[in-house]
Amino acid sequence: QNDEVARQMRERCDALGAYYEGDVRLPTMPEDVPAFDSDVRWAKAAGASVARAVLMGGRRYEVFKSLTEFRNYQTGCRRTLQLVEPVLRKHGLKLAIENHKDQLIHEMIPMLRELGSEWVGVCVDTGNNIALLEEPHAVVEALAPMAFSVHLKDMSVQPAPDGFLLSEVPLGTGFLDLPRIIKTLHGANPSIVFNIEMGTRDPLHVPCLTQAYWATFPQRRASELAKAMASVHDHPPKADPPSITGKPMAQQIADEEANNRRCIAWMKAVQA
Repeated sequence: QNDEVARQMRERCDALGAYYEGDVRLPTMPEDVPAFDSDVRWAKAAGASVARAVLMGGRRYEVFKSLTEFRNYQTGCRRTLQLVEPVLRKHGLKLAIENHKDQLIHEMIPMLRELGSEWVGVCVDTGNNIALLEEPHAVVEALAPMAFSVHLKDMSVQPAPDGFLLSEVPLGTGFLDLPRIIKTLHGANPSIVFNIEMGTRDPLHVPCLTQAYWATFPQRRASELAKAMASVHDHPPKADPPSITGKPMAQQIADEEANNRRCIAWMKAVQA
């Protein structure tokens, strides 16, 4: 059945001139590899040359309560990469791992370089590492040489009593220098595809002024927090960020549609 779905997906994309990018779940243990092999094979059969994935679905400062827990996670990440690389190489599918509010740039890049595979790179999310207090344009520039895919988003920030609120906003309405970001990523990989990711939801609470937030960041300096909070205060929202609390589902869907159409219109205007 999945083989037939993959065939239909490929035919549909070919008919529309569309781009398809796979989305796969990574194995954590050797017994998970056969299922991953099947997912990679189906993504390839459906027409994907790149599939994206995350090493962790949650946020570092919410999931891990100690440095030991986080280091155990990093060990698991390295094991996962060793498991997936031969499968990707066999099927000829590139894997783009998203920077997903889990690892700092100086942690993620050495892990991928250690693997040293042409089949494993990065899905650059242009906003996620703000939640880890990293400067977003520096993040993009560091990851660009390894980029296979992009989650292009614009961001808005506002102060909160114990940190700040982080929001995805329609492209061109946040504080990111999107033309600079696009130029950097395209320059590093001229064939890269920019996938718009605009999630209409409540602002994300980043409690960086609490002690618990810092449990897995033993070597970071107070100056990094100061720079991040200064950036929050220097970039007030240009408009009220999206929210969904208290809205009926029909309104949430309408807002999601409208925001994504605004993003598409911005991209078309930039390309014109």
